[in-house]
Amino acid sequence: MTGREAAIVLRDVSKTYGEKRAVLPTDLEVESGHCLALVGASGSGKSTLLRLILGLVATDTGSVSLLGERVSIKTAVTLRRRIGYVIQDGGLFPHLSARHNATLVARHIGWSDARCEERLSELALMVGLSGDIWNRYPVELSGGERQRVGLVRALMLDPPVLLLDEPLGALDPVRRAHLQEDLRNIFRKLGKTVLLVTHDMEEAAYLADEIAVMHEGVVLQRGSFDELRAQPSNPIVADFLRRERLSGLRAPS
Repeated sequence: MTGREAAIVLRDVSKTYGEKRAVLPTDLEVESGHCLALVGASGSGKSTLLRLILGLVATDTGSVSLLGERVSIKTAVTLRRRIGYVIQDGGLFPHLSARHNATLVARHIGWSDARCEERLSELALMVGLSGDIWNRYPVELSGGERQRVGLVRALMLDPPVLLLDEPLGALDPVRRAHLQEDLRNIFRKLGKTVLLVTHDMEEAAYLADEIAVMHEGVVLQRGSFDELRAQPSNPIVADFLRRERLSGLRAPS
């Protein structure tokens, strides 16, 4: 951490579903303009943390603050408009065109058609989508195109915070590598605060400033990829790094 103000703050946050403890009491901060990757196996609690930040589920204990404001039933809807949320395969509505998917929230809050089109053109250039693609429906798009449309939708209102939940998990290796490069360039250009959930340590090392390894609802270790690789603090972290076959990683830069 560099001492900049934290955009996301979790204090003693926990969540249980019946007998399943999804997240044990956890403290976590993500500073403004920083990209933190949450890495862990399925069921480690990564996605639950995102849902708690979004206010989609309530905490059992503790508090979540976003951009200096506590997330609650009263504030969650307003705060969500300051968050760009991207899920696997884009999460697009099948009955809407790519254009209407991307501009859905903007139109809902009263943006004019002209303003939507101006913003759409700007973002389309940024993510490399052009031509008649915006008139197509999700079924007519490739996986990479759907993911880029989902990213445009998340960026439409220029939110200061982005939450990405396994955003590239459904893509083939070639498309995934291309979109990883685009995402890293976008993160650097826009200076957003990013919390990225992934099971892929290579992806985390390439995209994030820091990595937090989760296991059974607990953050076991947090640090840069080099720090985790040099000094894993826990046998589970060390085993996770080994299993991810990291020898061929693209070096973060």
